[in-house]
Amino acid sequence: MRVHHLNCTCTCPLGGRLMDGRTRCVLCRGELACHCLLVETDANGLVLVDTGFGLRDVKSPRSRLSAFFRAMVKPALSEYMTAAHHVSRLGFQIEDVRHIVLTHLDFDHAGGLDDFPGATVHLMEKEWITASGRRSWLDAQRFRPAQWSAPESWRRYGGAGGVGWKGFDGVWPIDGLGDEVALVPLPGHTLGHAGVAVREQAGWKLLAGDAYFFHGEMDLREPYCTPGLRFYQWMMEQDRRSRLENQSRLRDLKRASGTAVQVFCSHDMVELQAHQQGVDRRHR
Repeated sequence: MRVHHLNCTCTCPLGGRLMDGRTRCVLCRGELACHCLLVETDANGLVLVDTGFGLRDVKSPRSRLSAFFRAMVKPALSEYMTAAHHVSRLGFQIEDVRHIVLTHLDFDHAGGLDDFPGATVHLMEKEWITASGRRSWLDAQRFRPAQWSAPESWRRYGGAGGVGWKGFDGVWPIDGLGDEVALVPLPGHTLGHAGVAVREQAGWKLLAGDAYFFHGEMDLREPYCTPGLRFYQWMMEQDRRSRLENQSRLRDLKRASGTAVQVFCSHDMVELQAHQQGVDRRHR
């Protein structure tokens, strides 16, 4: 099995260095990734983990994305950065993507769903309940039904059951994929938020979604986050206690597993580039 690390459109929030820790000034816009995975399975086609922004977001952002978030994070919408373009660039057909596994339904993670009409979508049941309810003003800005194609056919997971995985309970292997891909509940950012674990020959990769935003938060000695991203996480969280507890659990996982489990989030450019470079070195 081979895993491709994709950047499916950058977001460029105000605050520069206060957000990404890298931009030269605080008056500039920062640069955050939309880190998605494309998994080549041995027998079950392609699996896309999160979608970033999609082709319709690029063509018609006003009808798909809220004015609030378009102004706040100013996504660099480009057809060439969509998951659909990445799939084609890698030599595959859209139809080869048979499964899409979502960490959650925020607008910058689910925008490409309708670019893959033949794929089965997998997510946590609680995420669907929360997102479809859109009970607050902020929920209405972040969860965008215009991006959701045929949600009645989605495969939803939760309730009693699940399995244990690396100290986490209630983990759900994805139907049709054996034990290669699983949803790992990591609530906090949203109530149904989950990480997605992907098994490789050398170990596991865990895309932790928005369980954290900055690579310094996974430092085992002195966890650190930039002021701008601390504020953004506070603004977006639906359960603060669970979010912070799950960040601590992810650090524990990193400490206990070493290189056997690679943990990374959705928006940190440093992590994305490190994984992309690692894949390039392995396949030269």
